[in-house]
Amino acid sequence: MSERSALDRFFKISERGSSLRTEIIAGLTTFLAMVYSVIVVPGMLTAAGFDAQAVFIATCLTAGLGSILMGLWANVPMAIGCAISLTAYTAFSMVIGQKLPISTALAAIFAMGVIFTLISVTGIRTWILRNLPISIAHGTGIGIGLFLLIIAAGGVKLVVPNTTSSVPVTFGDFTAFPSLMTLIGLALIIALEKRKVLGSILIVIILLTVIGIIFDPNIKFNGVFALPSFGENAHIFAMDFGSLANTAVLPIVFALVMTSVFDATGTIRAVAGQANLIDKDGQIINGNRALTTDSLSTVLASALGTAPAAVYIESASGTAAGGKSGLTAVVVGVLFLAILFFQPLATIVPSYATAPALMYVGLLMMSNVTKLDFSDFVGAMSGLVTAIFIILAANIVTGIMIGFATLVIGRVVAGEFKQLNLGTVIIAVILVAFYASGLAI
Repeated sequence: MSERSALDRFFKISERGSSLRTEIIAGLTTFLAMVYSVIVVPGMLTAAGFDAQAVFIATCLTAGLGSILMGLWANVPMAIGCAISLTAYTAFSMVIGQKLPISTALAAIFAMGVIFTLISVTGIRTWILRNLPISIAHGTGIGIGLFLLIIAAGGVKLVVPNTTSSVPVTFGDFTAFPSLMTLIGLALIIALEKRKVLGSILIVIILLTVIGIIFDPNIKFNGVFALPSFGENAHIFAMDFGSLANTAVLPIVFALVMTSVFDATGTIRAVAGQANLIDKDGQIINGNRALTTDSLSTVLASALGTAPAAVYIESASGTAAGGKSGLTAVVVGVLFLAILFFQPLATIVPSYATAPALMYVGLLMMSNVTKLDFSDFVGAMSGLVTAIFIILAANIVTGIMIGFATLVIGRVVAGEFKQLNLGTVIIAVILVAFYASGLAI
């Protein structure tokens, strides 16, 4: 058998309606859409006293090894990286705000990863997925799509904070170079997708990067190659497990676990839906392995000395490019390991090169609105409530919590008791109690 045939059989590429070329392009696309993390994550953690060089290496290793494990074991096109929201919580709340030593913060992250893994292995996360109403699942996808749109648009200042009214954002200066490139790039992706050009998203990212190198004075070429090193201040295995006995640390671990369970589970469900990896029973294909890999990656991250890991929603840019198998994730992982040797190149791809890709993916995910069954009025409206509050609260878990609460109250008041199950009610109560207790991140 040829190498291609072996890859095809292992990853079930043809069986899922994809090709080797498509999977590689999808991996490149996802990598370029999330490579910003190796700049943003070290930037935030450095502000909290972490060593920048050590965190860069740890972040690349977490993304590389986590994504490869996801691809080889779970065989899904989902890439792992250090979660931006939990990185911010680690740096600005745990270390700077609550003045926890870095070793204590890493111990809390490790504990969260272990608990998270146990929750995944024992099937609790699968139970959550089975009791995630389809309307809430679709609403989560819509909300994440909107979230991606506003994050990408805000990153290039196409929209900016509104200081003159109660509306959160307003239109920025679309004549500015980053805004123009983003809008042109989005239009190009849409046009190329219409013409069914393979790798259209990747083509546009590369094109805008080249234009930026030529015309944008803010993009500076700092070389290509650099030998990777943790440096003298590495945080490898620096966890202080004795500090976990401190009762003040336990609520932090609980908050990390709760946030990760629902945030990551919602993201994995949304990406799987985008890749059509949902079986006839509405469950994620290889979902248990994907969920377990997601949680194990946080254990790895804490051991290496960086922030909690999670499946990146930017994985949807790869599925939009046609990725349907774990080979997409393996390509992402290999590229993150390669960037260890090409650290100077990590800063070259500008935000306006990846913003159009994220905005396009956001638009695709918003198409989930067509999957809402409006003959089930309470269910459909609860899905929309989930979507809207993901944006208004800038938090996936908050949107899911309000969506669950709306669904349960709506069903009860409407007399639709038969359409409720005990699992849904339990999840709704747990989420509301979590927020009411003030532990939510």
